[in-house]
Amino acid sequence: MTMTEQPVEPAGEDTACCAHHGGSGPRSAAEAPETARERVNRRWNEILQETRVTQTGVQILFGFLLSVAFTPLFRELETFDRVVYVVTVVLGAAATGSLIAPVSIHRFLSGQRMKDEVVGAAGRLMMCGMVLLALTIGCTLLLILRVVVPGVLAEILAAGVMLWFGLCWYALPLYLRRRAARRSGSDAA
Repeated sequence: MTMTEQPVEPAGEDTACCAHHGGSGPRSAAEAPETARERVNRRWNEILQETRVTQTGVQILFGFLLSVAFTPLFRELETFDRVVYVVTVVLGAAATGSLIAPVSIHRFLSGQRMKDEVVGAAGRLMMCGMVLLALTIGCTLLLILRVVVPGVLAEILAAGVMLWFGLCWYALPLYLRRRAARRSGSDAA
């Protein structure tokens, strides 16, 4: 049963958000089921909002990374730190490309009646861009901490932050998705 075919049921406090945002929870009696067109338009608008947030962050970070090479301290970096810097700049460029790509795809395919395909591709590019952005942030943190914090503490702190990103950005959403699927499976039974 697709989301547009779900029966209208009162939503509990826990499921109202998920139902409104395309989750598998029941919809409230006040909300009419979405048509396929409404759903793709809502998903596209959500992707645009997400893109605005992530593009700004990645562009600021990337601009910062580009300026680092022109500072006096950069000349004093060890070989390992220079490698980390190069990897970080490449990851930042790749993240920028992935997070801006939905705009380009939309521009090229606008008016071609391909919104479903555009939304699907944009969603995948956003996920890829978020992974690349997390790696860019982790490498940037490692680079900065290696200059500021003595010893192996820099690597431990950077790894801790990356673990936190993994939990917040990936593990928690996957957990919530599975929990909602289990709940809707038990509701159907």
